[in-house]
Amino acid sequence: MRARLVDRLAELSRGAGEPAVIVDRADVTVVRSGGTVLKAHAPRLDPAALAVRLRVAAHPLLAGTLLAPLGGLAGPVEGRYVSRWPYGAAVAPDAPEAAPWREAGHLIARLHAVPADRLPGPLPPMSGPANAARAIAALRATLTTPAPRAPADSGPPQDRTRATAPAPPAPDGTLATAPAATGPCPAHAPDRTAAAIVLRAWARLPAWARDDEPRAQPRSLLCHGDLHLGQLVRHPAPDGPWHLIDVDDLGLGEPAWDLARPAAGYATGLIPAADWAAFLAGYRAARGPAVAPGDGLWPPEVDVPARTLTVQLAARALVDAATGVRPLDDTDHDLLAACARIGAMEDGTEPGGAS
Repeated sequence: MRARLVDRLAELSRGAGEPAVIVDRADVTVVRSGGTVLKAHAPRLDPAALAVRLRVAAHPLLAGTLLAPLGGLAGPVEGRYVSRWPYGAAVAPDAPEAAPWREAGHLIARLHAVPADRLPGPLPPMSGPANAARAIAALRATLTTPAPRAPADSGPPQDRTRATAPAPPAPDGTLATAPAATGPCPAHAPDRTAAAIVLRAWARLPAWARDDEPRAQPRSLLCHGDLHLGQLVRHPAPDGPWHLIDVDDLGLGEPAWDLARPAAGYATGLIPAADWAAFLAGYRAARGPAVAPGDGLWPPEVDVPARTLTVQLAARALVDAATGVRPLDDTDHDLLAACARIGAMEDGTEPGGAS
């Protein structure tokens, strides 16, 4: 099925140049031809909501912040809806010292500041909490469904962007020491001990973070929904200004969610303190509304979103291992250790006692 999809995308893009596959996963396929990129979106995405997201990305208020598509939604192609984009140069994975952390903070602050009532609609909710709930549902399914057998080397290369978002700090903002959550996990069998750790951590989160109920005093700002360095490109390539990409989770919601991934990476030491400080400084310099003014490195507003994202990523890692996509790695074990710490908390209240 995916092979046919790749072939169809290559056919559609061939006029722009020799096609090359950039990404080919179960949830997304991306093919580049010259200066044009075609993306086949995840089957779960509602095409009406996705069409609105594309119109938002093309709106003049987002110019210079979010990369604009080349037209509207097309398809379905092999059962998947397709969008077309200009090519942009991604962040170089082999040059972490050049990562645009301050620019990322500035761009996401600008996105949050765009007045939603002036954009095309109706805008769907930002997908952050729903994505976390889906990851937990998939984890629970692995505990009741036999995992398919597959050769150990049959999975795709590891997505190293996953490693930018592990676990948040202890409640006082420090990095608490946690016991190892589990030993090496068999590649194609659900690890019930590790799953229990993740599910306990999930139960400690507030209901709104688990997508179980609306948040008390919710905010409804334009959010990206899945921010990490892989969502930035230079356009025009190779050295144009940085833009945000990927509208699959774009929508209205709590803007602190967009800070959760870099915050969690900083908390576990996978993102150096200087990089997190640069990101936060860029966000604050652009007057981003997700956090209160100040100079602290751990704004309380990011705490619950960072913990939730940690649990989500741990759940995804266990699902990947149970379904033969890839075995657990050191980063995944760090996530599990953080989940053990989250699960040991007395409750899932936010700073100030709100839930």
